[in-house]
Amino acid sequence: MDQRTSGADALNQKNHDATPALLGVVCGLSAALFWALGFAGTRHGLKLGFTPVDLLVHRYVWSGIAFLPLVLRAGISDLCGIGWGRGLALVVLGGPVMALISYTGFLFVPLGHGSVIQPSSATLGGLLLAAVFLKEKISASRLAGALVIVGGLGVIGAESIGHIGADGVLGDLIFVLTGFMFAGFGALLRHWRVSAVSAALVINVLSLLLLPVYLASGGLARVMAIGVTENAIQALAQGVLAGPAALYLFAVSVQRLGVARAAVFPAIVPALTLLVGWLLLGEPPTALQAAGLVTVLCGFYLAQRQR
Repeated sequence: MDQRTSGADALNQKNHDATPALLGVVCGLSAALFWALGFAGTRHGLKLGFTPVDLLVHRYVWSGIAFLPLVLRAGISDLCGIGWGRGLALVVLGGPVMALISYTGFLFVPLGHGSVIQPSSATLGGLLLAAVFLKEKISASRLAGALVIVGGLGVIGAESIGHIGADGVLGDLIFVLTGFMFAGFGALLRHWRVSAVSAALVINVLSLLLLPVYLASGGLARVMAIGVTENAIQALAQGVLAGPAALYLFAVSVQRLGVARAAVFPAIVPALTLLVGWLLLGEPPTALQAAGLVTVLCGFYLAQRQR
């Protein structure tokens, strides 16, 4: 009787321990999917006639309005303890400035380029900044991963040079730039010990400063001419799913699984974006894009190992 009871208790304990891990996996996969939908929504919106600035408003204004009471309560004078100087730096590297440049890149190259090059460049930039500025030791595996990622980017870049032309090269370089900007954003968060949630609150609220300029330029009339349905899609894809929803779900994943295990989910965003773009936008990846993606994913795997 006691053995049966202890066995049942052990099974219940095992199931209890597995529940947080399962929740972490589900949240991490959902965050990756939401980020992928954000990339696809950007490409879709630009093809319909939205400008990068229009998409920027959808990305930050709605969440900025929702987060404004939280920032006011925490203290607007020092921006939730972050400070105005640091807050503005985060806005440039990881907020609307970086996003505007990124959206512009999709005017020049297909979805498969931006969705692979930007995260890959962010990984490369993160390793470089960690070694140079944060004085972290880079393992042989991570160095090998960085070299493999560079090889994957070279494969995708070859498509721009050989098939798209100068515009393709420009678009690819834009995503290299935004990837390195986001790497700088991450490095500053770690250096200043600012939580991702606090940074998101501050960035979205500070983005509201751009709204009067946008309204004065006639932006509202321009986007309403495209239709309520398409604006609702962008508000959902950019302002909810790819923004606060993905950030919250990824934070839960980190809490449940730990930083190292949760890091795999951002790494699968390029693959999910290509799949979503194929299914929803009818943009199948080319052979070079697929080859570059597989190479980059191998690099991601090596770059995330500790040895």
